[in-house]
Amino acid sequence: MRLKLTLAILLSCMTAVAQNYTPKSSGEIVKHSCYTLAYSEQHEQAIWVLYHLTREMVTGAAGRTDDFRPDPKVSTQSASLEDYRGSGYDRGHLCPAADMKQSSTAMSETFYLSNMSPQVPGFNRGIWKNLEETVRKWSLEEDGIWVVTGAIFKDNKGAIGKNKVTIPGYYYKVVYDYTGKEKMIALILPNSEGKKQLSDYVVSVDLVEELTGVDFFPQLDDALEEKLESQSDPGEWSFDRMVTQVKVQQKLSTPIQCKGTTKSGNRCKNKTYNTNGCCHSHQSQAGQSSL
Repeated sequence: MRLKLTLAILLSCMTAVAQNYTPKSSGEIVKHSCYTLAYSEQHEQAIWVLYHLTREMVTGAAGRTDDFRPDPKVSTQSASLEDYRGSGYDRGHLCPAADMKQSSTAMSETFYLSNMSPQVPGFNRGIWKNLEETVRKWSLEEDGIWVVTGAIFKDNKGAIGKNKVTIPGYYYKVVYDYTGKEKMIALILPNSEGKKQLSDYVVSVDLVEELTGVDFFPQLDDALEEKLESQSDPGEWSFDRMVTQVKVQQKLSTPIQCKGTTKSGNRCKNKTYNTNGCCHSHQSQAGQSSL
């Protein structure tokens, strides 16, 4: 029964992607089970990531895998783990892991490095996280939405690693609600700690297209596309989360063994750059261990 359910979910994802809302842009098109991306070899990350977000994907039972790895489907090879190591930047998801909880396969695929972008820690763990949670809430309220996410390569902050992964100056999200009264919304956020409400970052899809050179949802009727993409009204969407500032730990220059204790009572074997000595899985034990 579980196998049948998993196959049904994956088939649903493939069918949604097959509806051909693929944006028009440069980059190599790479298709995974539940999301599609356009990969930029120049910037060593996705220009955009597209997926259909539904209730089943948000409320599924699949747990976070943290299996970060290169994307085998990128013909020119994606960024590597070494590019991010010791850089001071987070491996920021474009398609969030928590958006792919419907199956272990979909969850695991979000950890391909083609789906990562170097993000300022305070941004990734602060306002960007808030935006991701808000979009998931919209998927429940609207009974399904299309989401496109990517970087805007303006005012970039340099590059990291041997492969010169670009550190973008900005990120965007474009959301299309096709249920009931159709509507779109876009947001542009600087790659820095957010100090405003999410609704303050709302712009028109037209502006995102102008800044990125990407044509979103070109398959729509021209009149409808023009109408939806010219709007920038946050009042049509529910924004009820306040921006919270996150105190970000300084990173160690070399990793150490996690001080946390596993459920079996043994010391965790993971390596961590966190100064509190605990890996992601054992942050709740920070300050408790005497190891």
